[in-house]
Formats: sequence, structure tokens, C-alpha cells
Amino acid sequence: MTRPGSWVQWVQWVRDRLGERGLAVAVLVGLVALGSIPLVALPAVRCEVFGGGCREPAPEVRADPVSAPGKQLTPVESATWGSYLALGDSYSAGVGAEASAADQNPLERCHRTSKAYYHEVSKAFPFPKGTSFWACSGATTADVRGGRHGEPSQLGRIGADTSLITMSVGGNDIGFSKVVAGCVVKLPFSGSCTRQGGDIAGKMSDLRRNLPYLIAEVHGRAPRARIIMMGYPKAFSEVRGTGGDNISVPEQQWLNARAYDLGQLIRQTAVEADARIVTRREQGSVEFVDAYSAFAGHEVGSSDPYMNGLALNLSALQAEATSYHPTANGQHALAGLFIEQIKKGPGRPVS
Repeated sequence: MTRPGSWVQWVQWVRDRLGERGLAVAVLVGLVALGSIPLVALPAVRCEVFGGGCREPAPEVRADPVSAPGKQLTPVESATWGSYLALGDSYSAGVGAEASAADQNPLERCHRTSKAYYHEVSKAFPFPKGTSFWACSGATTADVRGGRHGEPSQLGRIGADTSLITMSVGGNDIGFSKVVAGCVVKLPFSGSCTRQGGDIAGKMSDLRRNLPYLIAEVHGRAPRARIIMMGYPKAFSEVRGTGGDNISVPEQQWLNARAYDLGQLIRQTAVEADARIVTRREQGSVEFVDAYSAFAGHEVGSSDPYMNGLALNLSALQAEATSYHPTANGQHALAGLFIEQIKKGPGRPVS
């Protein structure tokens, strides 16, 4: 065959000598030379022409809401990407909110109950890595570190995948239950109730030193978590007596003021801890839930109390552990405060 003189003849000439596959290669080379196909498209063309080098499209990868670079989380996302832990003392354990036979189990020495605020918080949001409940009645800051009633350290329950921690602690450090008992078990009008102020002040000073270290340890174990600290609700009315606790209205006001002071100490410690996180450009947060007025109108002795009054164990001549602790309705009110704070956030971006 003579040298082809037209496009049709050239195509026939190449097909006769190289076959269909050779023709495809020749056309491809010609198109690239003319600039009709960019080099970056060659793999796709090779797939179509030769039937080789074909790949399935890469699956879409959804970035983790926490690890995605530059991702700013919503307050709820920043609290719920991992696991939730409820830590602390009897106000978090739910003492006083017993609602079942299991809640009365004497072998459960931490007295974690079925109506504690933890249960409502854990159901209000999805926590893909689970929730757990380790608050323990009587726990101090030292007990949160070292364990109580034979249980291991509450700090040991915290992991790097923890995204939310709620905690009440400090009341046992200042011996608040003993302070209230000192106001109940006294001669009427003796004044011994308010004379406990000096002892409380010393213990508050110790707590002011110890609580920042505890919060720092919690944040160190869960560096991306939102840590929400709770203040304590006032137990008593400011204007009327309880009707049987041997505590006068002025003494009730004095006890309320001590609860307020404790809450302000916890608040200030949380604010300072969060400021350190911001200054160091770290993740996570430390926040405060103000529960001081959460039971307003529902104090001890009211028609619908959110706080238990004095309950005496006559055989042992001592107050029951439920005395001056939130009822089931009180725990429900605390749950509402935590849920609101989780939705609201710390008032700054959390990533």
C-alpha cells in the first residue's frame, strides 16, 4: 500500500499494520501532541482505551468534628463528641433522691441513686463513646483523687476520649454537713451555730489551694473535655423557719451565706482554670453552674421542698445521710441547669 494521502487512508493504513489497539495508541499520541488532551487526563484515557489502570472513586471521608483542622464546634458538639462522666460528691451521686429498693442498697456505699441528675443529662444528648456515673457520697477533693469506700480514684475513670465531665465537690472539704449538724444539735439560742465561722474559713482557705490542682488534673486527663463545676444550692428560706430543725431564721441566713461563699470560691477557681486554658491555647474548657438559687421557693420546710430536711436515725442517735440533700425534684432542677449550660457553652469558642 502506498503512503496514505488522506486522514481516512491514514487511519486504514495504521489499522492494517497495528490493529485496533495500535490505532487507539496512535490517535492518543496525536491528540496529546496537538494539545487536545491534557497530560493529567492520561490515566482516565488509558482506562477507557486499554481497560487497565482503572480505580474505584475514593470514598468520601467525613472528618471527625474534633480533629478536623480549623473546625469550630458548637457548644453541644464540643460536649458530646466523646464520653460523659459524672464525678464528685453526694450532690452528684443523688443522695436524698432515693426512689427504688436498689437506691436503698446498704452495700452501695457511694449511694448513687436512680434520680441523680446524671441520668437526665446522659439521656438528653447522644454520647457516642458512652456515659458513666462515679460520683460518691462523702467525697472530698482528696477522695476524687484517691478513691472512697474501696472504690478506685474517680480521676482514673477519665480518658482522652472524655468530652464532658460534671462535678460537685468542696462541700465535704469544708465539713458542711457537720456545720449544719452543729446548728441543729445545740441548746436553743446558744449561738454555737454561727461560732463555727472561724473553722469554716480555715477549711475554705485549704480548698482554695486544693481545688485548682484537682481541676488541673482532670483537664490533664481529658484535655479536650468541657468540665462543668457545680455550686451548691441554698437549703433554707431567708424569711421563715423550717418548723422543727432547731435552727432559727438568722442561723438559716448564716448557713445560706456559707453555701454562697463556697459557690463563689468554686466559681472563681473555674474562671481562673478556664483562663489558663485560653492563655495556653489549649482545648477544652472549665465552666461553672450556679445552683445557689435553684431551689428558690422550694427550700427545706416549704410546701414543695427540693431539699430534704432533718431526718434522724433514733436508734443511732444521728442524722440520716439524706438530711439537707436534694430530693428527686431537686435533682431534676440541677439536671436542667447542666443541660442549659451544655447548650449555652462557656461563652467562647471551644475546639
